Amino acid sequence: MTSASTSTSTVITNIATLVTNDPRLGDGSPLGLVRDAAVVIDGDRVAWTGESGRAPAADRRIDAGGRAVLPGFVDSHSHLVFAGDRTEEFNARMSGRAYSAGGIRTTVAATRAASDGELEANLTRYLAEALRQGTTTFETKSGYGLTVADEARALRIAARHTDEVTYLGAHIVSPDYAEDPAAYVALVTGEMLRACAPHARWIDVFCEKGAFDGDQARAILTAGRAAGLRPRVHANQLSHGPGVQLAVELDAASADHCTHLTDADVDALAHSGTVATLLPGAEFSTRAEWPDARRLLDAGATVALSTDCNPGSSFTSSVPFCIALAVRDMGMTPDEAVWSATAGGAAALRRDDVGRLAPGARADLIVLDAPSHVHLAYRPGVPLVDQVWRRGVREV
Repeated sequence: MTSASTSTSTVITNIATLVTNDPRLGDGSPLGLVRDAAVVIDGDRVAWTGESGRAPAADRRIDAGGRAVLPGFVDSHSHLVFAGDRTEEFNARMSGRAYSAGGIRTTVAATRAASDGELEANLTRYLAEALRQGTTTFETKSGYGLTVADEARALRIAARHTDEVTYLGAHIVSPDYAEDPAAYVALVTGEMLRACAPHARWIDVFCEKGAFDGDQARAILTAGRAAGLRPRVHANQLSHGPGVQLAVELDAASADHCTHLTDADVDALAHSGTVATLLPGAEFSTRAEWPDARRLLDAGATVALSTDCNPGSSFTSSVPFCIALAVRDMGMTPDEAVWSATAGGAAALRRDDVGRLAPGARADLIVLDAPSHVHLAYRPGVPLVDQVWRRGVREV
């Protein structure tokens, strides 16, 4: 263990249930549950996990008071660089109007009109909100500017707050190119890509009726890969389509939404490295059909849970809320939902340093005001997150 002169070590003891997400630890389940546990943090890393009575000495000792501890949530899909909201649209939809991709244009207009300072203030507001609810790692996208300058500034702003930044110039066809979608695809794969690639890790496309078809999506993702960006796909949200198959073909880190799947889609995901990221906040907020998580899990696919936080179709930053929805309406067990919101999210970002609490992992953890992680689904809507630690420092 590193000496106290270079870092301070902390042992958190009296943990009723510790979720490690390492099946080599604890009970051998995917969650790697350890009862009556302790965690030792050294600097920004986990140094040791195990039974409380065997914990090594540390500079500081903290009593968890019989609470549960689990990895910080990894929210691998959000849209947080925007201005305005769509309250009126939501109200109308809850009164009977169906959701379609076109509502994005409302946010595009508000985002273009906002200053850099307004966009960053909005972003940090929702990041603080998510942190209070246990999110310690997050991905976020551009996609509400749809001009070269607006997309690039969104990514510059996002990159000041996370490494997981996604270029989504292909959210919808820009209203400026409504009569010439091919010209917009050329912009997204040309000048806009060159301006945005230095600020992003990922490239995404909304492959859907009303947005981009399979050929357009392939061209956009292929161009992004050539520029050094890694693909992810908004796939099969509103209807059956080519998005999932394209994601697997291009070895995308994730296919996100996955609501309308054929047997071939499920099989492709199950036999690939592409994670199926499910976003139940969107179905809740649009009264759409729920994704069938049980079908994907039974087939052997890797599943992540994320918020899809955005002002139009899923205006929630709460991963615990999404866990409760997934258990109640998508066929997941509480254990599966918690794994998917932590280790599953990490897999969707192709990360192995977050989403788990095992030696060497980043010391990102949540202390619940409950004895078990199951309470996240058992007590929906209750603010159970008591403490949030990120990189070994308590932030909540």
